[in-house]
Amino acid sequence: MYPLVYIARHGQTEWNAEHRLQGQADTDINAFGREQARRNGRRLAASIGKGEGFDFVASPMRRTRETMELMRVAMGLDPSAYRTDPRLVEISFGDWQGFTFAELEERCPGSTDGRRHAKWDFQPPGEGAESYEMLLERIKPWLDALRQPTVCVTHGGVIRCFFRLAAGLSKQEAAGLEIPQDRLLRLEGRGLEWL
Repeated sequence: MYPLVYIARHGQTEWNAEHRLQGQADTDINAFGREQARRNGRRLAASIGKGEGFDFVASPMRRTRETMELMRVAMGLDPSAYRTDPRLVEISFGDWQGFTFAELEERCPGSTDGRRHAKWDFQPPGEGAESYEMLLERIKPWLDALRQPTVCVTHGGVIRCFFRLAAGLSKQEAAGLEIPQDRLLRLEGRGLEWL
């Protein structure tokens, strides 16, 4: 059973808007993403006030750190008073990072078929590339170690893993989830709810 955790995906980036695979490329959020982060901060403040007793933690990537800082400002908090954890970084898409699926298919027809048929277990080509199952093994120790109420800013792939680990969704269900950037996810016990 998990303590109370509020989870936010980072705000929109230009690569999100262009449907590019970001993975571990260190991109920045755009103006729309900044407004998403501020709204999520206001929403979070309405739920937990100043967050006394909460641990605030983010992926160390620029897009998640800026999202956390904007959320904290919207809550009336010191933007820098949070920590990062490298286990919360996004899945690595290896050689595919920076490309759209259309561009990958144009370069190498049929190259994305394996991912379409088994998205959760598919590992893209390239050094350091991960499948969602590999990402889950990286995320599980972080989630299992939670002992206090937490606010977490992370990535879409990581949130898919939370759904597998906490809610027991199947690989296919978790892989197919839409992960919004303008809502908060509340985890407590094994229950997950979008706010």
